[in-house]
Amino acid sequence: MLALAGILPDFSLKSGDGDSATRIAVTAASGAGAFGVLSALVWPLLVRALLLMPALVLGLLVFALNGSMLLIALSLIPDGPGTAEPETAVVVAAVMSAASSATSTFLTVRDDGAYRRRLARLAGRRRRRLGQDEGDEQSPGTVFLQLDGVGHAVLREALRERENRPPVMPTVAGWVRTTHRVMPWRTDWSSQTGASQLGILHGSNEDVPAFRWYEKKSGEVMVSNRPTSAAVLQRRAAARARHDGLLTVDGASRGNLFTGGADQLALVLSVAARRGKHNRSRSGYFAYFSDPANATRTAVSFLAEVVREIGQSTRAKLRRETPRVKRGGLYPLIRAFATVVERDVVVTAVMGDILSGRTAIYADLVAYDEVAHHSGPRGRDVQQVLARLDRSIALIANVAEYAPRDYRIVLLSDHGQSPGETFSGAYGLTLEDLVRAGCGLPVSRRAGRTSSGAEAREAGRAALRRPEKPEVEPDGRAGAAKADEDVAARHATVSDPIVLASGNLGLISFPDVPGRMSREQIDARHPTLLRTLADHPGVGFLLVRSEAHGAVVLGADGAEHRLDTGEVLGGVSPLAAFGPGAEDAVRRTAHFRNTPDIMVNSAYDPVRGTVHAFEEQIGSHGGLGGEQGHPFLLWPAELTAPVAAGEELIGAEQVHRVLRRWLAEADGPQVPEEEAEAETAGEARAGADARAGADARPPAGAELPEAAGAAHTVPESRRDGAPAAPFTVVSRGVPDQAR
Repeated sequence: MLALAGILPDFSLKSGDGDSATRIAVTAASGAGAFGVLSALVWPLLVRALLLMPALVLGLLVFALNGSMLLIALSLIPDGPGTAEPETAVVVAAVMSAASSATSTFLTVRDDGAYRRRLARLAGRRRRRLGQDEGDEQSPGTVFLQLDGVGHAVLREALRERENRPPVMPTVAGWVRTTHRVMPWRTDWSSQTGASQLGILHGSNEDVPAFRWYEKKSGEVMVSNRPTSAAVLQRRAAARARHDGLLTVDGASRGNLFTGGADQLALVLSVAARRGKHNRSRSGYFAYFSDPANATRTAVSFLAEVVREIGQSTRAKLRRETPRVKRGGLYPLIRAFATVVERDVVVTAVMGDILSGRTAIYADLVAYDEVAHHSGPRGRDVQQVLARLDRSIALIANVAEYAPRDYRIVLLSDHGQSPGETFSGAYGLTLEDLVRAGCGLPVSRRAGRTSSGAEAREAGRAALRRPEKPEVEPDGRAGAAKADEDVAARHATVSDPIVLASGNLGLISFPDVPGRMSREQIDARHPTLLRTLADHPGVGFLLVRSEAHGAVVLGADGAEHRLDTGEVLGGVSPLAAFGPGAEDAVRRTAHFRNTPDIMVNSAYDPVRGTVHAFEEQIGSHGGLGGEQGHPFLLWPAELTAPVAAGEELIGAEQVHRVLRRWLAEADGPQVPEEEAEAETAGEARAGADARAGADARPPAGAELPEAAGAAHTVPESRRDGAPAAPFTVVSRGVPDQAR
């Protein structure tokens, strides 16, 4: 405070006719003391009163509130010699808060004993709050950290030394050499966060064909990162899986699209549309920004990231790097939100969960995915992001050493990314232009660009409390409004097709026709459409439904693969270039109720590993082709292997079963030993039959041992949606609210 008074012209700690040095020092001490007391007593009350305010607005309001408290503190000084202009008070309060936080952090971190005692007090308070015996030995907790969009191949490259330089991710590299194991897994056809995370957290991603799709029954466009759509998808998944999710018992969900059944939430989109005191999704923002030092540090880092993105995009433009997409407009702010604000809030929330001793924590760090969409999956831009993610992982691991229980840290990703020039950049027209041309409809001269679909966009809107942005059709009408008009006009007029994009996956629907159109109906209405699409060099294959042959994949030069019978016409299957597992993935999606009339997967170059996104992305995911379908799973070696030797981990639903098994291992067997063996055998069979078998869950009537809380019976479900035998879930020593 003395230093600031000497530097800032509008801040004074002495009266107009001057004071002695002692008097000034006493004034500074009194002002600092009063400010500290107000910060400790009043600030928590202010944050609690402002819980319903938009999160980022509160982050900015921190400075004004802090400045107001400083002015109050100066007015409390005897004789009142301290004065400051309001705008100067904001600066003084912010610097003092940051200095105070940095000093206390330095003093405690340098003294491991003090740090351990502080964490022990936090853990003790939580145990007393939960009514737990402090003498009880706790089983290990589990932290699942999702590195959004980081493919297995990208991770392996980041773990290798490069020309005598250390790895990009030294912390994770050290784990793989010593305590952890890593393997790839294969996504479903829809290789994107919506389908993958829904399956991982809730055990079912049935009827999720893409990141966005049109539902004829409701006449709405579903978008995975739209809060209202995410809420609907979560409810559907919970109904199919017959349970609330992976994190139901004493869990925390941070930065995800879905809750996973957790009670502790921060930055979770499926509840972001809720209003009122029961919405805890934004509580992570409030908890973070309630510390003025956090607000100051994040604001500075946010601006630095904006400058970094502008510099990197300018360099790419000057070097004429290809492929390249436009990175202007609001994108620098969106990138900074994903790589700074979301990261800081999520990491801080996870650290708080660890210090509180929570049982299961699942957090999504979206930074890499956001940057890779516009900069490409490899290169200096994304390497810097991976290095910062590694530091965040190291910070979480260091905090776990002081937790009231042991923690196992599992890293995983939901999909990878495949590089390549955009479809419009390579061929001069969008997928919608191609569809309209095949239908004999007018094609606009200017190709319409679709939105990027990056997860951070809707998270930012939710944080700002902005209304959801509707899909916009080429004629300027909102997608939902247009869909409503189309539903009302069914059978009366022939409407234009709705064309949506999900990375290199395209979805085409004819809204005036109820139900899914067949190949024969499409050919009767638009005789040249299917061949126009299938023969285009930027298209890999189409999926349609035939009245005579069921699910059919069409390729160039008349190639045809009838999935239900396995019959291949015209030589080689159009799916052959996409590698093993492509046929099973497409066959599964072909029988979803929400599968559109036509699904289009872009061409794939197996030599270069490139695809063509139907959106403005040079690093994309959403369909088949290349590294986008091969994320990773990294786990502590003391846990059982995800699958038996020689088997492949396929699909998000199977990953859910693996994570659920690991949670059970941390707390001992969840079913009697002989039944657990039968469950394990059933799970192995489910993986071997390409995920067509029944979900491997505890058998009927199996009850957890040592039931410390209430039990309730949950009906089991099968993959085909038919009801099966119930099983019993027992809450082990957790309060009613957590149950």
